[in-house]
Amino acid sequence: MRNVCVFAGSSVAASKVCLGAARATGRAIAARGLGLVYGGGAAGVMGALADAALAGGGRVIGVIPRFMIEKGLAHPGVRDLRAVSSMQERKAMLLEISDAFVALPGAFGTLDELFEALTGAQLGLHRKPCGLLNAGGYYDGLLAFLDRARAERLLSSEHRALLVAATTPGSLLGRLDRSTASSPRRRSSGGPTATREAACGGKRRE
Repeated sequence: MRNVCVFAGSSVAASKVCLGAARATGRAIAARGLGLVYGGGAAGVMGALADAALAGGGRVIGVIPRFMIEKGLAHPGVRDLRAVSSMQERKAMLLEISDAFVALPGAFGTLDELFEALTGAQLGLHRKPCGLLNAGGYYDGLLAFLDRARAERLLSSEHRALLVAATTPGSLLGRLDRSTASSPRRRSSGGPTATREAACGGKRRE
């Protein structure tokens, strides 16, 4: 496992618990010598994550749509910032260049990205592990929902096991690393070929 993609919220009103979890995750990724791949933003949980990884000397790759750059939302300290044309291309690139996925506290966008990664694993499009940092019990309701889906036989036990959860970044990264080491690599489709190729053609900011 070389690059960990972290999905996270960007609300400037994020709680101290959520911001603390982001900083701890950024520090843990940098301390393990892993690369952080994330959405390229400077605000909220997303920004706290990148700040901590950069402060720890970590490698950080930001993937962000051009319209967000034009709005001044890009992190000024991330040198490897890859601009793409759309949210769909952003997700495709995040899936393509990462070896594992972690969701920090967030809302619509975070869950959209997490469940796209999970659905790809469910369909056999990739074998990259997916994890959830359940900081302060933030995702208790989501985990209960997934267990209910399994109980109602809408989700198999095999597919429920695709999402691992932990309360600390170190524990979660360790589980993802072990899962990566035990699984043969399979290239992610990340969506239609044309879209994937376009996403991977996103340019870095000089």
